[in-house]
Amino acid sequence: MGFFNLIDLSELLLFTSLQKKILILIVIISALKSNNELDNRSPLHMETVKTLIDLGAEIWFEEDLGQGINVSNEEFIQAGLKKHSRENCLQNGDLILTIQALGSDELNLIKPNSTVLGMVNPFNNKKLISLCAELKINLVSMEFIPRITRAQKMDVLSSQANLAGYVAVIESARNLSTGLPMMMTAAGTLKPAKVFVIGVGVAGLQAIATAKRLGARVEAFDTRDVVEEQVNSLGAKFVKIDLGETGETDQGYAKELTEEQINKQKELQSKVCERSDIVITTAQLFGRPAPLLIDNKTIDKMKPGSVIFDMAVESGGNVEGSKPDEVVYRNGVKIIGISNLASQVAGHASLALSNNFNNWIKDFFDSENLKINFDFEDEIIKSSVLVFDGDIKNERFQ
Repeated sequence: MGFFNLIDLSELLLFTSLQKKILILIVIISALKSNNELDNRSPLHMETVKTLIDLGAEIWFEEDLGQGINVSNEEFIQAGLKKHSRENCLQNGDLILTIQALGSDELNLIKPNSTVLGMVNPFNNKKLISLCAELKINLVSMEFIPRITRAQKMDVLSSQANLAGYVAVIESARNLSTGLPMMMTAAGTLKPAKVFVIGVGVAGLQAIATAKRLGARVEAFDTRDVVEEQVNSLGAKFVKIDLGETGETDQGYAKELTEEQINKQKELQSKVCERSDIVITTAQLFGRPAPLLIDNKTIDKMKPGSVIFDMAVESGGNVEGSKPDEVVYRNGVKIIGISNLASQVAGHASLALSNNFNNWIKDFFDSENLKINFDFEDEIIKSSVLVFDGDIKNERFQ
């Protein structure tokens, strides 16, 4: 048996030729399936895998990784990737891509000094951070990509929220007993549906745009008056509610409202909800529970047959009584909350995710030495790397 048959491909190989020493570092990038059966997304996509291969890395994927996006194991293999079990991917990966937080049993399979890169929901998985530090596993949270121009191409929250906004409208329309556009028929004119979007971030803007394209009359509200122009540019009407001083954070998120402001918002937006056929709520606070914006008093005033879609259902919900992955009925109103919304369009969601991941890797990959360059002077590294070399780097989790 030859020398190269005896070594683990994930290790550093050092051999001497007659002329010079050559250092060969074989880096394995392994991609994992989601451990949530409701999530069909993949961190790899056929349109983007060549980018990773061109870095010189060996790409492993968990068997059936592409099942949810209609990509077979054979197609990935033909593209140059290698199929392995989940256990092998965890044990041998130098860089492990995941779209879900890993469990403690899985982290214990990972070798020290490896890096986990992905969507790890850190605020709800603080034990994960401590364990990574203990095991000397580097942890990069894609949710912590800073909102700066250079990092937009890596922003998983925005790429997935965009698709989620689209899905929210499609699902709401499917549950409505009427159509969205105005229609002129021989039997008379059918009025367009009225859609009210609460929260004009990335998801809200896409919801507005999708509802308008489908022919609905759209109104929208946000605590930040600066988004009024964006709402109007999409052909929707901005609902003005004077809440006093609100504004946004330096990351572009809406600031948390006082209890008095929230109550005033509920009271005034209730009137818009009463006249709407579909209400879509998108308000979320980074790292904190979502604010409750629609209570039972408002729901009881809405028309039977109306639909409320709570896009924040996974983080506590904007709507009283909403439940993840259930349709709740109250007074004839359907209250819908779907987890992993972007997974409903898993093909596009995976394409966007894989581009986000690849852009992070490309920006910090040292092709000469086949290593990730962890430069903590860089704003993106400083923000997104939660654990490095056994130390918790982000002060929120120290």
